[in-house]
Amino acid sequence: MSETIELAEKLKSEGEKFIGIFSGLTDEQWSVEVYTEGTTWTIRNVLAHFVTSERGLIKMFELIRQGGAGVADDFSIDRYNEAQQQKAKEFTSAELLEQYKSVRANSVAWVSGLKGEELEITGRHPFLEITTIREMLKMLYIHNQVHYRDLKRALNN
Repeated sequence: MSETIELAEKLKSEGEKFIGIFSGLTDEQWSVEVYTEGTTWTIRNVLAHFVTSERGLIKMFELIRQGGAGVADDFSIDRYNEAQQQKAKEFTSAELLEQYKSVRANSVAWVSGLKGEELEITGRHPFLEITTIREMLKMLYIHNQVHYRDLKRALNN
């Protein structure tokens, strides 16, 4: 199995796991606070973050694949995340879950279409700075796992 297919399958299975988790939440659980430092984020905010960050990252990855540089040197993750949370306020949890399903399916399809050598293309990632598309894709997976760990911790309190 090619590395791109392995990465795509990993994203697909992770996405299915998250869809199951988010689908099983009660109305009360959506408002459980996960992060309280700075701007408070609930579980709903975490799902909005999954949707908006992944949508933006896949667009950025494609631009890098086409020869672009990635994010600007002065890119602020915090400003971006805050702006995206404001844009996502209008959506219900159910709508965000549908968006997540769509965004993740698009990500899996995009990764599946990569050629192995394209994993070596470099660009500037918002967190990793200059790195390969391979490492950016791995970070997409790790990023969601970190938030999931925090989400689980908040639900168990």
